[in-house]
Amino acid sequence: MFDPMLSRNCCMFGTTYESFPWSLSTYSIYHTSLTTSTAAASSFGRRVVSMAVSSNKANHRNPRRPKLPPEVDNTFKRVLYEDEEEMTQKPNLDILTDDDDEGVVSVDSSDGILWESDEMEAISSLFKGRIPQKPGKLDRERPLPLPLPYKIRPLGLPTPKRFKNCSRESVSKQVYKNPTFLIGLAREIQGLPIEENVSMVLSKWSPFLRKGSLSLTVRELGYLGLPERALETFCWVKKQPHLFPDDHILASTIEVLAGSNELKVPFDLEKFTGLASRSVYEAMLRGCIKGGRLKLALKLLSMAKESNRVLDTGVYAKLILELGKDPDKSTLVLVLLEELAVRDDLNLTPQDCTAIMKICIRLRRFEIVEGLYDWFRESGGNPSVVMYTTMIHCRYSANKYREALAMLWEMEASNCLFDLPAYRVVIKLFVALNDLPRAVRYFSKLKEAGFSPNFDIYCSLIKIYMASGRVAKCKDICKEAEMAGFRFDENTLLKLQQ
Repeated sequence: MFDPMLSRNCCMFGTTYESFPWSLSTYSIYHTSLTTSTAAASSFGRRVVSMAVSSNKANHRNPRRPKLPPEVDNTFKRVLYEDEEEMTQKPNLDILTDDDDEGVVSVDSSDGILWESDEMEAISSLFKGRIPQKPGKLDRERPLPLPLPYKIRPLGLPTPKRFKNCSRESVSKQVYKNPTFLIGLAREIQGLPIEENVSMVLSKWSPFLRKGSLSLTVRELGYLGLPERALETFCWVKKQPHLFPDDHILASTIEVLAGSNELKVPFDLEKFTGLASRSVYEAMLRGCIKGGRLKLALKLLSMAKESNRVLDTGVYAKLILELGKDPDKSTLVLVLLEELAVRDDLNLTPQDCTAIMKICIRLRRFEIVEGLYDWFRESGGNPSVVMYTTMIHCRYSANKYREALAMLWEMEASNCLFDLPAYRVVIKLFVALNDLPRAVRYFSKLKEAGFSPNFDIYCSLIKIYMASGRVAKCKDICKEAEMAGFRFDENTLLKLQQ
């Protein structure tokens, strides 16, 4: 019986034989007996497939046995058709698929057995290797794996959740250091009736306050002239465990009471000061200076010196400023200046340094002023317009006009803005130098800056115009001064002519 499928396959392999010089064993496929039944071939193929699959399972059961690549049987070949009339130039071990015919696509070379497509797929899958993948980005960085919760979680029992009152905490952070709020408390206490206690205001804010918060409120009460309310505030704080003890509010209260002369000095002052901290001691000293009790301040200063207690240099500066107002106490001022000069930890603010300079100019101790200025520049400070004006006035008072002029050029080189006292001192300097053009130029700068000349500036200009013999200009300056509200009598004009 003639099999058309077998005839078609034979024709296909015959064409392949003519085109490619395959081995003789392959050529024997075309001369095999055509009488072999298809059922026998199929059963034989299934046995081969089952043997291959069982062999593959056996390899998986015994993992210690090395997995060797299977031996490729060169007798299995495939011809790939791109078209019915064209044929590829290279054979490949793959399955030939045909949409029109589903049947046998390959023949075994040894026994002349026909293979079906599903059988060839099962056999060829055993010899396929790993599918090559497309190369990706070689410089790609893989992200780190996310931490697993069970690995980062600490061992032990879970900790209980602690709930916080965030609203109270946020309000506390906003108010316990806020100057506007703390000063507002003092204003609110000021508005209380006399019979009411400060607890009416402070009790509702107690949970939001911290240690040291009410020290600013106590100082504000001192500025308002309410030392009794300041003492009541301190007594209320003493009853609050979370606000007391606190040296800040104690020092503020003592400074306010001493500044208003309401502080009762105990008989055993040495015992009291021995137990006081440095901040409380300095607060008492500042309060005595502010209240005008200079004798008590000098006594506290001497007690601190005897007990080797080191106080802030700013306290010395404030005491020197108050003592310098009295010419009879110049000796005490010089003693304090000597004590201040030997301090290695000299730390004066620009305001304290300028205040000491002015006192030394009044005492005509110009060398101390020059020494303070040199120390301030060496310590890295930037002089202000007040310090520059003080130095120009110091050299002008010492009749060192050229040195004062050099200080003026230094002041202008630092781009320091002039104020009215600076213009006044500079114009007096040019009058002493008899430099009329520069005096007139700085007088014009004064007006351009928006300042109104005072009586001393008008007198200085009248004096230099009279020295230059410009009487008409003197009359113009007098008229301008009279329009500004100043009046020159005959004695003043006579003094300016001299």
